Amino acid sequence: MNAENGRQLADRVLENILRVIVGREQTARLLLTALVADGHVLLEDVPGTGKTKLAKTLAKTLSAQFSRIQFTPDLLPSDVTGINVFDGRENKFVLRKGPVFTNILLADEINRATPRTQAGLLECMEERQVTIDGKSYCPGDPFFVIATQNPVENAGTFPLPEAQMDRFMMRLSMGLPDRAEELAILERYLEREPLEELQSVFTLEELKGAREEAVGVFVHPCVREYMVDIVEATRSAEGVTLGVSPRGSLALLRCAKAYAYLLGRGYVIPDDVKALAVPVLAHRIVTGGYGAENRSTELVETILKNTKTPTEDFSA
Repeated sequence: MNAENGRQLADRVLENILRVIVGREQTARLLLTALVADGHVLLEDVPGTGKTKLAKTLAKTLSAQFSRIQFTPDLLPSDVTGINVFDGRENKFVLRKGPVFTNILLADEINRATPRTQAGLLECMEERQVTIDGKSYCPGDPFFVIATQNPVENAGTFPLPEAQMDRFMMRLSMGLPDRAEELAILERYLEREPLEELQSVFTLEELKGAREEAVGVFVHPCVREYMVDIVEATRSAEGVTLGVSPRGSLALLRCAKAYAYLLGRGYVIPDDVKALAVPVLAHRIVTGGYGAENRSTELVETILKNTKTPTEDFSA
């Protein structure tokens, strides 16, 4: 395993993404981390912050098949997964594939669809398969879902259930730009659309190779215990109805490996875990009541402060 390959890959991909997206390098790095870790991402922020633009930019950066679903209340599960239709010329039913048969799927405003339609994504997100009329199909290899939602507007929306939230490896937020970044955005888009000129710099073969190499990143037993300490603390914290599940622990492990690999390291350090804890764990914690999202984020940040950080030599 050559960790230097990971750093070179990350530099190349992030440089390309930042030709379109201004001032969100860490968000782009985390999105790439989830892709290499074979997970899915929920981009949650107010309208106009660049969620869809970031998803499209990553899709164009990676030379892969891309599909988009605009989720609405009248969308049916078959509109997502596909359906068997009768072909009169061949006198048989044939599969009309839905947009999930792709490599990168943008599920735009996912919380505007009914729970029944949202559930159409559960199987393909977790098991990487789609079942239509009792027959299973592979949606794509690789298969990466980027879903977006607006956390502020509640009218006409259907909140994602905990089971589906838990299937997202990370929840990320773009945030609003500062004054300098906003001026840079206006200048960049003054006369052209950078996304239209963007070229692919990353192939599916490179992605598969990166995933294989990232799996080989070393995680010291002390770092693994550190992860477990953080996860256990979410389950016993005051005011928590539901803490992080074992799926969340595994997601943290896989993300830490991918994150270290993309930084050019062959081993994970506690700082990697700290950088990933909020985006990987916070959305899996159920606290209930108004402002639950902010409380879960603050809870993870508090746990990180109160959990003893190991200081061993993590490279061996």
